[in-house]
Amino acid sequence: QVQLVESGGGLVQPGGSLRLSCAASGVTLDYYNVEWFRQAPGKEREGVSCTASSGSSYYQDSVKGRFTISRDNAKNTVYLQMDKLKPDDTAIYYCALNGLCSGRVGTPAEYDYWGRGTQVTVSS
Repeated sequence: QVQLVESGGGLVQPGGSLRLSCAASGVTLDYYNVEWFRQAPGKEREGVSCTASSGSSYYQDSVKGRFTISRDNAKNTVYLQMDKLKPDDTAIYYCALNGLCSGRVGTPAEYDYWGRGTQVTVSS
């Protein structure tokens, strides 16, 4: 049974940093594409960054240069390092597995397995 568990969210001031983790069980992450999505109140869920099994990674334009996605295959975990956070980054962040990550971030409909999310709030 595939299970994804996100952690690392919290309250941070504008300009601050957080590192989110997505720990997987029941599956070996390095064989799959993994993506971070987020959903702000009243908005649709959107792709933030994905890492392909090939080693490529892609970012939404609004987070380029601020967020970095990475994998630790030994820990079966994918990370999202978020720097220079802005209030607009406030959302629930989800990781998802087994979708499209080729030339662009994927859409929610393209992913099969989801975690329950972790709240990120950027506020002074």
